[in-house]
Amino acid sequence: MSEMSFEQMLDESFKTIHNGEVVEGTVIDVKDDEIILNIGYKADGIITKSEYTNDSSIDLKEAVHVGDTMEAKVLKVNDGEGQVLLTYKRLAAEKGNKRLEEAFENHEVLTAPVAQVLDGGLSVVVDEARVFIPASLVSDTYEKNLQKYAGQEIEFVISEFNPRRRRIIGDRKQLLVAKKAEMQKALFERIHVGDVVEGTIKNVTDFGAFIDLGGADGLLHISEMSWGRVENPKKTFKVGEKLKVLIKDISGDKIALSLKFADQNPWLTAAEKYAAGNVVTGRVARMTDFGAFVELEPGVDALLHVSQISQEHVEKPSDVLSVGQEITAKVVDFNGEDKKISLSMKALQSKAPAEDAEEE
Repeated sequence: MSEMSFEQMLDESFKTIHNGEVVEGTVIDVKDDEIILNIGYKADGIITKSEYTNDSSIDLKEAVHVGDTMEAKVLKVNDGEGQVLLTYKRLAAEKGNKRLEEAFENHEVLTAPVAQVLDGGLSVVVDEARVFIPASLVSDTYEKNLQKYAGQEIEFVISEFNPRRRRIIGDRKQLLVAKKAEMQKALFERIHVGDVVEGTIKNVTDFGAFIDLGGADGLLHISEMSWGRVENPKKTFKVGEKLKVLIKDISGDKIALSLKFADQNPWLTAAEKYAAGNVVTGRVARMTDFGAFVELEPGVDALLHVSQISQEHVEKPSDVLSVGQEITAKVVDFNGEDKKISLSMKALQSKAPAEDAEEE
């Protein structure tokens, strides 16, 4: 039996490795673009930056340190320069896929940062395994701009798992829907007609405003925004503004809201303010052919009949009055039950001398 050469004996002292094998090694050097491992083989193992992570912004010298122990997968036993080419990210991705498969089967809620905002959705990374969340599954409402999620940690579940087709789909929407359903149930158990609650204005339209009550939205109709008249809700209310509102009605999952609080009803003190014979000042709010409606205060309108505008004959109110004009008149009739007040400007005007003589 021939004696073995020193090189042969040295080779025999090292383990053998194969492509695809998982090896463990100790970091002996970290460079800007690669990590060098002692893997107990006759050649060192090399993990390039691109095989360590998909994150090109990472600093290898901060992420890995000499003396660290790492597992990696063999890509090539000889990279052409006598070194063993390893991958860390692919091994991590395999472990990540296993993790995602378990999460898929167990309906587990995962949390991960958004790694990339794509045209059609978000890409998140779990243990180097990528999960795609389509735009339609990012939220329970339409999201015009997904950039706001960049770098954010979000919760989601795996709704589809098919690694062979590289199709791993995440769903954030179903979590939000489930959470809202719980909040809605709790809200409807808590609120009653007549309660005063605080909400946040979510949207303002020409006919009203939608208020987020924390679990469900309520509608504040334009007719319930004030005891007075609101011409344009968008000029009065802003999205994000907080409001204390009265729950006027609950019908199924619909909530009607109001800002017309009973103790602020102007008709409570109207009988004293606008008793017959009182002289009042108001603003012309609108006009018809038979008269003008005068706003004495928000929520209290009075009628100035065309025949009571002047001593002179007036064909129609718009001939002598204009909307927004302030006028002074005498209250000639007050009907609190029907909420009707009649005014007369004519009663305050001086009569001509000839008319006084005729009356005498």
